[in-house]
Amino acid sequence: MSLPIILADQRLAERRGIKAVIFGKSGIGKTSLLWTLPPDTTLFYDLEAGDLAIEGWSGDTIRPRTWEECRDFAVFIGGANPAIPDGRPYSQLHFNEACAKFGDPRALEKYATIFVDSITVAGRLCFQWAKEQPEAYSEKTGKPDLRGAYGLHGREMIGWITHLQHTRAKDVFFVGILDEKLDDFNRKIFAPQIDGAKTGLELPGIVDEVLTMAEMADAEKKLHRVFVCHTINQWGYPAKDRSGRLDIVEEAHLGRLIAKIGEPGRSPLERLTFSRPAPVAPDAEPAHP
Repeated sequence: MSLPIILADQRLAERRGIKAVIFGKSGIGKTSLLWTLPPDTTLFYDLEAGDLAIEGWSGDTIRPRTWEECRDFAVFIGGANPAIPDGRPYSQLHFNEACAKFGDPRALEKYATIFVDSITVAGRLCFQWAKEQPEAYSEKTGKPDLRGAYGLHGREMIGWITHLQHTRAKDVFFVGILDEKLDDFNRKIFAPQIDGAKTGLELPGIVDEVLTMAEMADAEKKLHRVFVCHTINQWGYPAKDRSGRLDIVEEAHLGRLIAKIGEPGRSPLERLTFSRPAPVAPDAEPAHP
């Protein structure tokens, strides 16, 4: 057996899908982003059943109604994980059962992009399922134990997201609601609207891109919907750009975003600054949202 080294030419020739989560306040137009993707190669993973915003969009749709169906579709899309033993979600046995249920997985080869709307609703379905599992009940009293339910919920959500993250050949976009809150010091903070703390904390480390969809005014005071893409931003929005190819603010258009990240010959080093920043005046106020 030879050493399984993937050569640079082979790695660069691979189709590498973008995995991103897009947060935004309710009503900002996250579902409408489907209009910026080609319908013939996009699969709409519709969890909200709120597709009025894309009435007339001609792409294909799947509509899971339970957490078990969410897992079944995820393994059908991403294939089996060989590291997981049979009998557990995302194993070879689970994949075989999904294929028996949904048919030949080669039917998914036509799709380059999976658009999941929304991760907020996926979290609700997962928590509803978790509360009914034996782990959510105390072994001593038999009464419901929310700590056990939240622990199971966090593991299930991270497993589901991670499995879709490893679908290398496809772009996967998760959409979620962004809450605006005040902390103990009356400062504005932003947090994903997902049941439990574990998913919101670990999600940015799993996906390649974290984008906040927000409204910003131009020089003429006209509002535009944009993506905030950099972790360090003056508004305090959650954001991250693993590609190094995006500006701090980008047009809210997924097709053009995909093209910019995959632009040939464009080095991520062009967007990274390694130099020391200029000294800050002693009386300068720190930046905050």
